[in-house]
Amino acid sequence: MSTLDLTADLVTLTRALVDLPSESGREGRIADAVEASLRALPHLAVDRIGNSVVARTCLGRPERVLVAGHLDTVPAAGNLPSRLADGRVYGLGACDMKGGVAVALRLAATLDAPVRDLTYVFYECEEVEGDRNGLARIGAVRPDLLDASLAILMEPSDAGVEAGCQGILTADIVVEGVRAHTARAWKGVNAAHKAGRVLQRLDEHTPARVVIDGLEYREGLSAVAVRAGVAGNVVPDECRITVNHRFAPSRSPQEAEAYVRGVFPEYDVRVTEVVPGALPHLDQAGDLVAALGAAPRPKLGWTDVARFAALGVPALNYGPGDPSLAHTAGEYVPVEHLERCADGLRTWLR
Repeated sequence: MSTLDLTADLVTLTRALVDLPSESGREGRIADAVEASLRALPHLAVDRIGNSVVARTCLGRPERVLVAGHLDTVPAAGNLPSRLADGRVYGLGACDMKGGVAVALRLAATLDAPVRDLTYVFYECEEVEGDRNGLARIGAVRPDLLDASLAILMEPSDAGVEAGCQGILTADIVVEGVRAHTARAWKGVNAAHKAGRVLQRLDEHTPARVVIDGLEYREGLSAVAVRAGVAGNVVPDECRITVNHRFAPSRSPQEAEAYVRGVFPEYDVRVTEVVPGALPHLDQAGDLVAALGAAPRPKLGWTDVARFAALGVPALNYGPGDPSLAHTAGEYVPVEHLERCADGLRTWLR
């Protein structure tokens, strides 16, 4: 079984992680290496659940902080192996989020007497369906491993603090028509033509801006797919417009659903998925934010901080890398970000 050199510098460690392929569902090799490396550290207790690895200090401190990062990546795009150029580590997952995992592993190896007990979670299947997510699996079988006063998710955030996250609702707006042969189109009612009213309403819609703890979350309501028709010579009797609603974390899933139904009161609205967001909880993470010296920003998107919020654990996003580079062929993480995140957390935890 291969191991990682956790005494290596952050660049070397990040590159070693990038060069271990770990597409979602195929994290066995990297999980083996992470597990073996952590088990070699006497100050940590290590558990393995599937291809997720949890390591903990057990020092009896009054607080416990959890640091989490996912091991999986999207499929490669000609961006392996890693390379170092111009102060950046390039390669698949360098930004999302093997740079963050490298920071967490380095902390796990070097912080043997932190002022807070620490739990490190390196988990599988973040980039795919939620029911495969490693955090969800741990929460189902060993929820005690996720208990903490505060969770830090190493999501790429430009080495700054992004607090909370938006919720997500997906729904189909169903427009009805009457089917007919296109040679006698006047005998039917074209649902695709009628759907233009829905699209116009979306185009004219002004999303809300919601301020929570001084952070402005910008909501969104967007058409992401339009589907109609069964054949090239048939007038469509149904058209479905799939909409994606990103809502502020102050809204509950029920309130988000009521909002979307209120925009389209005369249509059949069929909700297919709704996932709650997470409040920023800056009041419970204030000393960390102050220690990092980073002005917090709202997270405009969804991350696994929402899973911690559902468990009653306040959480924030803090990791190296520009989130807009995630999943791109030219993905990279700046070396300066790696060092800044490691130094900031190490200082606070000491």
